Amino acid sequence: MAGGITDTGELYSPYVGLVYMFNLIVGTGALTMPKAFATAGWLVSLLLLLFLGFMSYMTTTFVVEAMAAANAQLRWKRMEKRKEDDEDEDSSSGVSDSDVLLQDGYERAETRPILSVQRRGSPNIFEITERVEMGQMASMFFNKVGVNLFYFCIIIYLYGDLAIYAAAVPVSLMQVTCSATGNHSCSVGDGTKYNDTDKCWGPIRRIDAYRLYLAAFTLLLGPFTFFNVQKTKYLQIMTSLMRWIAFILMIILALIRISRGQGEGHPSMAQLSGIRNLFGVCVYSFMCQHSLPSLITPISRKKHVSQLVLLDYILILAFYSLLSFTAIYCFRNDTLMDMYTLNFTNCEIINVAFIRYFLGLFPVFTISTNFPIIAVTLRNNWKTLFHREGGTYPWVVDRIVFPAITLVPPVLVAFCTHDLESLVGITGAYAGNGIQYLIPAFLAYCSRKDTQLVFGSGTVNKHLSPFRHTFWIVFVLIWGFSCFMFVTANIVLSESKL
Repeated sequence: MAGGITDTGELYSPYVGLVYMFNLIVGTGALTMPKAFATAGWLVSLLLLLFLGFMSYMTTTFVVEAMAAANAQLRWKRMEKRKEDDEDEDSSSGVSDSDVLLQDGYERAETRPILSVQRRGSPNIFEITERVEMGQMASMFFNKVGVNLFYFCIIIYLYGDLAIYAAAVPVSLMQVTCSATGNHSCSVGDGTKYNDTDKCWGPIRRIDAYRLYLAAFTLLLGPFTFFNVQKTKYLQIMTSLMRWIAFILMIILALIRISRGQGEGHPSMAQLSGIRNLFGVCVYSFMCQHSLPSLITPISRKKHVSQLVLLDYILILAFYSLLSFTAIYCFRNDTLMDMYTLNFTNCEIINVAFIRYFLGLFPVFTISTNFPIIAVTLRNNWKTLFHREGGTYPWVVDRIVFPAITLVPPVLVAFCTHDLESLVGITGAYAGNGIQYLIPAFLAYCSRKDTQLVFGSGTVNKHLSPFRHTFWIVFVLIWGFSCFMFVTANIVLSESKL
């Protein structure tokens, strides 16, 4: 995230890119969506899901456009640097002034047609061939205040991400292994409401078990924050395969119960009190903008990348709708868990013990592989935020302080609360709102201004967003700032009623 420009890496086809984007977007947030749907009502949830999916698609095209503009800027700067170097070589080689003028005239003759061709619409300079991360684009197109605000937003989002992950694993372990009756595999999803003070094993309360699991999770995965961790291709394949098996199993099991007339859900059409959490969950569930450079750049043929992204969003909308509607009609509202997989650890839903444990522990496996990656990303963003040109950090600061400030806050948040729906809702509604709406809109606006300044007003970015009118940027900005105010007012009003 915080890194500069890197190599493209191994290229893949547009359809492989489509699968990668689907896997990136459909993650942990989807597991909290069914309860958010039930809380807000099916009609409100469906309309909001469609609208936020459309908004996320629009800002995704803004980021792709900014990536193309950043690539063009880099090519232009290299051309200028090469020209300066050639001029320096000529001036130091002892040639006459007339030779230098001739050479300069030759270079200008070579350069001007290239730029004039670009202005007439040649797409080459806007090809996305180098991976420019969002932090690098912010540095290219924003002023110093804008860059600092970008890093502040991305850091807060990553903190929220880590807090969600740190709470989700212990919650899943606690729910699967604890029960009031001692029947660990069959009582989680039966509608019984447990308090944190209820017994788990002997004198150990459920909240004690949760915190023990949290401590074990921190001790096992926390040390990775102090080292560099790379996500391997095989780990990606394994986690993606497990995710698909789990999601498909849940949809099929819910459909079977509904088809047999065993569905217990009777969701309402609308409940305004649930919109705040639903908004945050939906924003979190469509989050991909910060990873687009790593995802889009290796695609071999980018001519129809906007259409492919649109197809991806349509498939994701259909998938989220199917998962959520089967959930809210299969289970009563009051029995839906924050982590939807836990609803399938009840013997009445599925009597195969292996499947119950697989679904119940599914978040443990997938989240545990992602936690170190996100922690290292956050640590590197901290380093980039405070980095000064030419400076280096002392060993203690580099190897101890930055990893510590990365790991400690999310673990403390997870220690204080394991309300996953609220954690996802707040993370999505605030930091996610900035990353998904405000930053892409500002990137599109600033990159368009810079492109016109450098290449002329006639230049056309081949990856220009379909939403090219300035109205759409203004609309996204107004929507983003309105969401901040709405969510804040909703939280204040909710707290004042307590």
